[in-house]
Amino acid sequence: MSTSKKTDIKRVTTNVLQEMKIRGEKISMLTAYDYSLAQIVDASGIDVILVGDSASNVMAGHETTLPITLDQMIYHASSVVRAIQRCLVVVDLPFGTYQGNSKEALTSSIRIMKESGAHAVKLEGGSEIIESVKRILSAGIPVMGHLGLTPQSIYKFGTYVVRAKEEEEANKLINDALELEAAGCFAIVLEKIPSKLAKLVAEKISIPVIGIGAGNGVDGQVLVLHDMLGINKEFSPRFLRRYNDLYTSIKNSVENYIQDVKSKDFPNSKEQY
Repeated sequence: MSTSKKTDIKRVTTNVLQEMKIRGEKISMLTAYDYSLAQIVDASGIDVILVGDSASNVMAGHETTLPITLDQMIYHASSVVRAIQRCLVVVDLPFGTYQGNSKEALTSSIRIMKESGAHAVKLEGGSEIIESVKRILSAGIPVMGHLGLTPQSIYKFGTYVVRAKEEEEANKLINDALELEAAGCFAIVLEKIPSKLAKLVAEKISIPVIGIGAGNGVDGQVLVLHDMLGINKEFSPRFLRRYNDLYTSIKNSVENYIQDVKSKDFPNSKEQY
């Protein structure tokens, strides 16, 4: 799709994503957590920004996504929403704000929508959280599902290895995807599952399927911005393609600045009043 055609879409909506799936156009999705980077990502023509609970890792330095709070997610989402003009903004419901309590799930979602101005929420899980999904949808809030590797369940699984390799778990994933679609989700993220299974799910359901480590047989792709830009160098899974090495670039710039300050080269006569 050419850049000129991208500008034809003034705002990406859930309906636009559905139309993209129908005509076979891949959906592009990246995370963002702050105003400055979200502005660049949106201006580049991204379809969806996910304000992910991965902010817990890349922004706050936590080992898992579990510690981030609803207030912190609203802060990050608000920053992103102020930056964008075109893309759809989806916000992760953080751990503990929807599991096992559909009333709390609705309250959490309403807070995200009202206080951040975001366009949709994302929840991890299938049949176990379907009541929460239905309750949120009943309030008119769009919901994106998330199956496969669900990082909020890290202590349940005990590992970040590929999910749904065995037949029983694969069948459950397919059934969960069908259940999320039937409930009214507008899209589903599939994380770190076999590519054949992801392709099968994308063909079985009519809503868009976004993959991360799920092969190219799905309807779109998502990556964590800091990973694909090479800001974070500690995380190197097979599915990650680095499009830059900003860690080295930024480090070199800071070292040059330090050297210029120490040597009294900065500021020079043209850089002062």
